[in-house]
Amino acid sequence: MAKALLSIVFFALSTLISDASLAAAPKKQPSWNELSAEQQKTLSPLSSGWDEMDASRKKKWLGIAKRYPRMKPTAQANATKRMQDWAALTPAERQAAREGFRKLEKLPPEKKRTLSQKWEQYNQLPESERELLREAARKKKNSLQAAENPANTSTPNPTTRPN
Repeated sequence: MAKALLSIVFFALSTLISDASLAAAPKKQPSWNELSAEQQKTLSPLSSGWDEMDASRKKKWLGIAKRYPRMKPTAQANATKRMQDWAALTPAERQAAREGFRKLEKLPPEKKRTLSQKWEQYNQLPESERELLREAARKKKNSLQAAENPANTSTPNPTTRPN
């Protein structure tokens, strides 16, 4: 009797655990080949990395693909360009972009407004001026990285002895 009761309890617990894990498990998102022709056309810039993408990212992109037909042509072109830009990023660049977005989301509303105004001012500049600013930012970033991670040079380290 005790054995039967124990097996019933074990079965009930295992059923509850498996039901809970099924409920908590995210829905498997489709592989590239399982997408409709329309979805594949919309998401084509992401095709090469689609099957390696995690489920939450696929879900996000599928939501965009669902809204895509209702977008104005300029919004569609913008969405396509952003997908192409995103697909061209390295995994490290994508992670940095996500972290930057999270930081922006945490900013107080006033700082968000100020940043938005500065972004609009930047976008109003002629392309040549924006390129100069981008180049200056790259140089600044490179010099900061060089200061943080000095390259190995041929100058001997005074704290070590030569052999």
